[in-house]
Amino acid sequence: MKTSKIIAAAALSLLAAVSAQAETYDGVLTVNPVASRADVDAHARATARAGNIYADAAYAGVAPALTASTDRALVRSQAVQIARLGNLYGEQASAGVLSVRGGYVDRTTARAKARAASRAPVL
Repeated sequence: MKTSKIIAAAALSLLAAVSAQAETYDGVLTVNPVASRADVDAHARATARAGNIYADAAYAGVAPALTASTDRALVRSQAVQIARLGNLYGEQASAGVLSVRGGYVDRTTARAKARAASRAPVL
């Protein structure tokens, strides 16, 4: 069974090696211009002046400036109101917006507890 698998793998690799062909490199292509530089320059200038010939009417030219349909202060007040309601999509009762107010633990007490925990022996 193992011999047949080895023979099959060798046959497939031989087939792949024979059928694989590398791509040939022909070097840098040379350009044989039909028109002179002056003709090409004149044609380029005329094309640049003509505008975008592939533009559709909806996309031609400069897009108009967008104007807001609502007042900035109104949007801000609505955002603040919704933020104060909490997380409407939360599955838990405590899924509200976190408070930015400081806790009732004193800073020096918290620092002392952290130092004590860092000096405690590791189990």
